[in-house]
Amino acid sequence: MSVLRLPKLPLKSAKQLWGNLPGAAQGLAIAAAARSTQRFTLLLTDNSQSAERLKEELAFFAPELPVLHFPDWETLPYDVFSPHQDIISQRVATLYQLPQLQQGILVVPINTALHRLAPKSFMIDASLMLDVGQKLDVESMRSRLQASGYQCVDTVYEHGEFAVRGALIDLFPMGSEAPYRIDLFDDEIETLRTFDPETQRSNDKVESIRLLPAREFPLDKKSRGDFRSRFRERFDVDFRRCPLYQDLASGIIPAGIEAYLPLFFEETSNLFAYLPDDAQVFSLVGVDTAAEAFWLDIRSRYAERRGDIERPLLPPADLFIAIDEYYSALKDHPRIIIDSQDVSPAVGKERLPVQTFPDLSLDARAAEPLSKVKDFLTNFNGRSLFTVETAGRREVLLELLQRIDVVPVEVSNWEDFLTADYKVAICVAPIEAGVLLDDIALIPESALLGQRVMQRRRRDKNRDGNHEHVIRNLTELREGAPVVHIDHGVGRYQGLVTLEIEEQATEFLMLEYADQAKLYVPVANLHLIARYTGSDDNSAPLHRLGTEQWQKAKRKAAEQVRDVAAELLNIYAIRAAREGFAFSNPGVDYATFSAAFPFEETPDQQTAIDKVRHDMLSGKPMDRLVCGDVGFGKTEVAMRAAFIAVHSGKQVAVLVPTTLLAQQHYNSFRDRFADWPVKVEVMSRFKSAKEINQAIRDLAEGKVDILIGTHKLLQSDVKFNNLGLVIIDEEHRFGVRQKEQLKALRSEVDILTLTATPIPRTLNMAFAGMRDMSIIATPPARRLSVRTFVMQRQDAVVKEALLRELLRGGQVYFLHNDVKTIEKCAADLAALVPEARIGIGHGQMHERELEQVMADFYHKRYNVLVASTIIETGIDVPNANTIIIDRADKFGLAQLHQLRGRVGRSHHQAYAYLLTPPHKSMTTDAQKRLEAISNAQDLGAGFMLATHDLEIRGAGELLGDGQSGEIQAIGFTLYMEMLERAVESIRKGEQPNLEQPLNNGAEINLRLPALIPDEYLPDVHARLILYKRISSAKDHNALKELQVEMIDRFGLLPDPAKHLIRVTELKLKAQALGILKIDAGPYGGRLEFANDTCVDPIRLIKLIQSQPKHYRFEGATVFKFTVPMDNPEQRFATIEALLKQLAAE
Repeated sequence: MSVLRLPKLPLKSAKQLWGNLPGAAQGLAIAAAARSTQRFTLLLTDNSQSAERLKEELAFFAPELPVLHFPDWETLPYDVFSPHQDIISQRVATLYQLPQLQQGILVVPINTALHRLAPKSFMIDASLMLDVGQKLDVESMRSRLQASGYQCVDTVYEHGEFAVRGALIDLFPMGSEAPYRIDLFDDEIETLRTFDPETQRSNDKVESIRLLPAREFPLDKKSRGDFRSRFRERFDVDFRRCPLYQDLASGIIPAGIEAYLPLFFEETSNLFAYLPDDAQVFSLVGVDTAAEAFWLDIRSRYAERRGDIERPLLPPADLFIAIDEYYSALKDHPRIIIDSQDVSPAVGKERLPVQTFPDLSLDARAAEPLSKVKDFLTNFNGRSLFTVETAGRREVLLELLQRIDVVPVEVSNWEDFLTADYKVAICVAPIEAGVLLDDIALIPESALLGQRVMQRRRRDKNRDGNHEHVIRNLTELREGAPVVHIDHGVGRYQGLVTLEIEEQATEFLMLEYADQAKLYVPVANLHLIARYTGSDDNSAPLHRLGTEQWQKAKRKAAEQVRDVAAELLNIYAIRAAREGFAFSNPGVDYATFSAAFPFEETPDQQTAIDKVRHDMLSGKPMDRLVCGDVGFGKTEVAMRAAFIAVHSGKQVAVLVPTTLLAQQHYNSFRDRFADWPVKVEVMSRFKSAKEINQAIRDLAEGKVDILIGTHKLLQSDVKFNNLGLVIIDEEHRFGVRQKEQLKALRSEVDILTLTATPIPRTLNMAFAGMRDMSIIATPPARRLSVRTFVMQRQDAVVKEALLRELLRGGQVYFLHNDVKTIEKCAADLAALVPEARIGIGHGQMHERELEQVMADFYHKRYNVLVASTIIETGIDVPNANTIIIDRADKFGLAQLHQLRGRVGRSHHQAYAYLLTPPHKSMTTDAQKRLEAISNAQDLGAGFMLATHDLEIRGAGELLGDGQSGEIQAIGFTLYMEMLERAVESIRKGEQPNLEQPLNNGAEINLRLPALIPDEYLPDVHARLILYKRISSAKDHNALKELQVEMIDRFGLLPDPAKHLIRVTELKLKAQALGILKIDAGPYGGRLEFANDTCVDPIRLIKLIQSQPKHYRFEGATVFKFTVPMDNPEQRFATIEALLKQLAAE
């Protein structure tokens, strides 16, 4: 049923204007029109944002109609980049569905609608159905997938990827929500299951899947041949010098190939051809202007780039629909233009009966904050529906409305509200602006609480991160990388080899030591090996096998570890013995405060928040480090901690490295605490001396609850009345002295440290367990990682980078870290790109002036900011999505990562260009840093980079000063492991064993092949990681879990792999009993006991007495048994039974 009286819809090729449709009334009117006719509806919008908004609204107002979104590529005309896989996936799915729909709505931004597309027949011919029970030949399937543009990878994470492992095919089809795992039995599809790309574990079974092409053009052999012949026809250039042509010829899909789409087809099509003939078209008022502007942009980009003989371009008319062609395509359809402004009715102009939406905003400072809402509801005769973004927000709004005695009924959707007869209802819906009709009011929460930012999550991450650390140190193992073997020292890893010894095939890691001595380590002993993390790989020591050199280094380190462990424990003991303040539980208030957070928490962020809350409510002083990438929501963790502290009547100090950041935090804390009786103050150079002195007085009297400032807070004249929590932001920017001053506070107050890239020393302390650490590694919804390029500085590169961002309406940071030449640099850029509006910001300007520049940049008065590193910690500008860093070789890793994190704060693809001088003039360390940062492009890479930094610089002193040398000698990973063992034994009151600082585990030889066969898992890398995980498993359950995961990911386990798991299980049992070695063959075997074994000798003697033929002692520690054990099963069963007897209590 329609609640809006609509004018009569035009029938054929007539044009109407509907005015007076503000806010969500647009969606309401279009939905009503689409439902009232049996036609398909096309909606053209002026930009991607309004398309996104209207798509959400239409899905709410017309839930029974399919609402499709055809997203923009988010690349520029003639771009050298290809769109993101997820975007292509959505486009391909929409193009496939369109011809099959008779009624529905398609929402498209005008720029996207002007692109030429593949013909309709291509989408239908290139798609394929797979059903359970169908015959499937793996090789032909592989070539078919590659011809459709799918990429063959080792592990499937993204749309458009597939992996083949024996009888399993993993595949992420375009347009699909989740990837699928196809399990073949011979050549028949036995099962089809979805799986989670994060954990690689499978979930639900499905009956059939549809495979759509991975690109919007064909890539089979014939099409590639056609492309090449058309390319040669069209362009009079030497195609041998065109990388694009050569790449395609050799089977690579070059980036930016979309700009050559027409060369794949006889003729192209357009979006209108995909629609039914009688479709009706709605467009927003600014669409025609946007189309003209887009064409201007296309022409200017074509004119600039057309001269490139290595990348010749097709003329605009071949790739895009000309304006007159666009008008003539629209001419055949009834067309309605939607205007939000009021219009007076005339011929072809209709005014819709929508009233002006009242101001209902909440006034937090008034005695009755919700008085406007209360008055409105009292005077309005119709029915009202409140909408909120999430269920959590619904609780908050219900609580607020209860204060004015309004209790809305919860409804699940728009239909329910219309059919029921509730006076006031509430519903979860993505509405941004309200609608007021004669008898219905739609009130979004933003009308009460102001605009909020809402995110939809791209994918859930619920993986458990604990095995990540074990393997992290082996994942990056390249051939030639240094590794540490506990008994033999540092060697170089040379790959995996399979050797057969005593009829037993096993895989070994081959390590090379000094003088080319080779050492083969069986994969079952992988836990004895760690990646060498000291300083630089090249300067890692190489030990000689069979000499005392390594034993000495290890012993020296062990002694020193013992001392450090004792000191550590001393610190622990003091901290544990000291009673901190147990904050009281703020209960409902805390829930209300949390719900006012405008974003959905990421899983990691939620964990960090819960841990901090737990720490604060417990009686021990908190000392927690929260590592999270730039923009991953660390500040919110701090705000919630501050809330708990203030709620218990304590004061909070927030320590930040720069004045700008202090100001930003001050603003965000003030906004977040606006509705609470909390006084937030800032101490920075922006304040006059008088204001600062007043703040210090208020602080001492306890009138200030939260004080934010730079290291000025540590001055002796700043006295807190009742300090309960110190929050340190961007910890890596403070010097050691300031940290020592903080340590003095540390004994009594809770400390929360936030950083994106912890400095090696901090990381070291967190790894050592001296401080608690939470890692936030999940990116917020719809964040794409920052594309990073390291290149030599050239004007053309800079110009292209600036234009790419400015033309999509974004802003650019240009980082030039030399104040003397910064003006000249800005002038050069202005000459290079005249259309840029350039601002300059650096640390030597007056504070007010600098703040003004930053504010202007934020409000888009400038679109390029030439600045020094002052922007490293600064205001978040969501619209700035490109950063260009001049002389990137001069920066540290942490700094580069921080700077790169200033962009990519929205869901557009962000770019970072690191410009360097010629290669020869950079130091090797600088080259390494740049390589590390361009490799770590993933979101959440800050933590990985910090561990790289630890390697490039060494770990530094943990406590005391004589320690870097020992870490250098034995490697960081081993050092930390020894430290953990030492701490544990001192805790138990034992003396750490210096001779054998680590437990090596039992050695087991059953003369059976125990390995993961090459044909079962061909990828060496994945094998290595699994070996490490198996050998590091702690108990039977962990092994069981691993086995389930392996079967799920790679198929049923072959015998050698089963043996490997069972041998590892025996090893765990033997270790618990204090058995050093188990050796068994077809006729019997022997057990060798350690001196401190827990097996009762009486039990062994009883065994010998009962069956003297089968059992006997050999020497003091060896126990022999003679039992025929021909097959593997018998061997395992016999030894398991024997160990069970020995372990019986």
